[in-house]
Amino acid sequence: MHKGGCTVTETKKRIVVVGAGYWGPNLARNFRASADWELAAICDLDETRAQLLADSLGGVPVRTSLADVLADETVDAIAVATPARTHHPIVTAALEAGKHVMVEKPLADDRMRGEDMVALAAERGLVLMADHTYCYTPAVLKIREIIAEGMLGDILFVDSVRINLGLIQPDVDVFWDLAPHDLSILDFVLPGGLDTTSVSAHGSDPLRTGKACVGYLAMPLAGGAMAHVNVNWLSPTKIRQMVIGGTQRTLVWDDLNPQQRISVYDRGVDIDTVSKETTLDRRSANISYRLGDTWSPALPEREALGGVVAEFAAAIREGRPARTSGDAGLRVLAVLDAAQRSLAAGGAPAPMTLDIQPHRTTRGAAA
Repeated sequence: MHKGGCTVTETKKRIVVVGAGYWGPNLARNFRASADWELAAICDLDETRAQLLADSLGGVPVRTSLADVLADETVDAIAVATPARTHHPIVTAALEAGKHVMVEKPLADDRMRGEDMVALAAERGLVLMADHTYCYTPAVLKIREIIAEGMLGDILFVDSVRINLGLIQPDVDVFWDLAPHDLSILDFVLPGGLDTTSVSAHGSDPLRTGKACVGYLAMPLAGGAMAHVNVNWLSPTKIRQMVIGGTQRTLVWDDLNPQQRISVYDRGVDIDTVSKETTLDRRSANISYRLGDTWSPALPEREALGGVVAEFAAAIREGRPARTSGDAGLRVLAVLDAAQRSLAAGGAPAPMTLDIQPHRTTRGAAA
């Protein structure tokens, strides 16, 4: 097939998906279907598992040696879908071999290792992208747009709930397993990103698994707002909901309601300025309740991972950081790191140890 005098395949980058377990098949399927990419191989230590995935995609080469993949000069990039504890050695080796890298959440299993990865990518001039998939869903892209347009006014609070009867992970607690979704979304949609100075975390382990299975995070945000995240592996009901309250309107995102994922409520509390005569008695302030309309925007139905793989290709092609860059992944790691320190201190606020630079909010949405 020709387009503009050249074959489409000449514009494609060659990528290898490393890891054929839970998330790897989703990545491989989307890279296989993308006009930007040629899926060069599936790499996994378990050759049988890799072959099953390759066969399901109509036939893709299988590799069991990461070293062989990285030595292949025809491979432009790798997508890492392996356990978090393996991210640092795999990503570091790939960057040192001159490959662009996309890595599933969390970016690493430790903040300092994440910093090392981000620094190496910058030194080598390579794209390091965090696969924060939710940030490419139509709903989250719309939330980002609504906030950027000022429809909610100044943000007052965020309440996020991500609970279900889930799999107890062998190597991470519930914070590291579920909270990266909510934290990456907050970093993506809020104008200042994850702009917080401290994190308070409370967790419990009622099943005596040796790790927190139920957890709560609280973070002060710029301007006096507060963000609260509840994650839970033990809930018999599944809830995926985020409430973002502003001075003008409040937005509710219910990810499990395909008919109405986003609702914007023109409702709230208005407190009139206290007059000079009543400044000594704050109770006399005039409080009024605003009960306005509710609006639900129409959203397109498309797979978020299609946007993820397209953004990865665009960042490489244009020589720029991806929308969910390594820095974005590092901001999430910084919060998780502070949460671990807070847990160890019995829930006391733990200061952030990373000088987080707020991202620049741009209007519009990723393709």
